[in-house]
Amino acid sequence: MYDFSISADQSPDILYNDLATATRALTDGESDSIANMANVSALIWQYVPNLNWAGFYRVVGDELVLGPFQGKSACIRIAMGKGVCGTAAATNQVQRVADVHAFPGHIACDADSRSELVVPVSKDGKVIAVLDLDSPLPDRFTAADEKGMTKLIAAIANGLG
Repeated sequence: MYDFSISADQSPDILYNDLATATRALTDGESDSIANMANVSALIWQYVPNLNWAGFYRVVGDELVLGPFQGKSACIRIAMGKGVCGTAAATNQVQRVADVHAFPGHIACDADSRSELVVPVSKDGKVIAVLDLDSPLPDRFTAADEKGMTKLIAAIANGLG
C-alpha cells in the first residue's frame, strides 16, 4: 500500500509537483495502462479539491470509451470531436472550460458539473486517451491547474497506453 502526504492547501506548484511525484511512484514499472489509469484517477480524486469526477476516456477506434474513474457513473462512449472530451481528443489540445453549459455540444453526463478540464494523453504524437476532470463549481480550473495536469500527464503518458 502507498501512503502519500500531499496537502491540497499548498500552492498549486507544490501540489502538482507532489502529485506528479506520487503518480510516478504509483505507475513506475507498471505496464498495465488500465491499472495505471485507475491509480492516477484515485490519486487525483483524493488530493485535488472541488471535483465531482476524475478519470479517463480511452481512444478505441474512432471514439472515446470510458476508462477508470472516480465519481458518479458516466457516459460510456463519446464521439471524436463531440463535447469537451471529444474536442480535446480530436484537436490534441487541452480544453479548460469555465462554464460547460456555454460549451457548444457539451455532453452532460452529470448535471451537477459546471466546469471542466480535459488533458489529452499522447504517445508517439498520437492521442491515446484523455484525462477528464469535472467540478460542480463554475470556473474551478485555473491556468495553474492546466499546467500542473498537463505536466503530470506528460510525465506518465508512456505508462497509460
